[in-house]
Amino acid sequence: MSIDVEAHITGTVWKIEVAIGDQVSDGDTVVILESMKMEMPVEVEDDGAVKEIRCEEGQSVQEGDVLVVLE
Repeated sequence: MSIDVEAHITGTVWKIEVAIGDQVSDGDTVVILESMKMEMPVEVEDDGAVKEIRCEEGQSVQEGDVLVVLE
């Protein structure tokens, strides 16, 4: 079962905090988005391993875009 971690705001990917294969737990930050000169962490709501990273630092993303996939 895969779990999609989505952007909760429109912004720019400022920093990716994880790598493929990393184990994450509920509340861990996986990506930091920048929007209106503010840094907004994207946190996971489930435990799992990072299966895919679907964004790059500097990339513009829209609310609802999948940033990371967990398994």
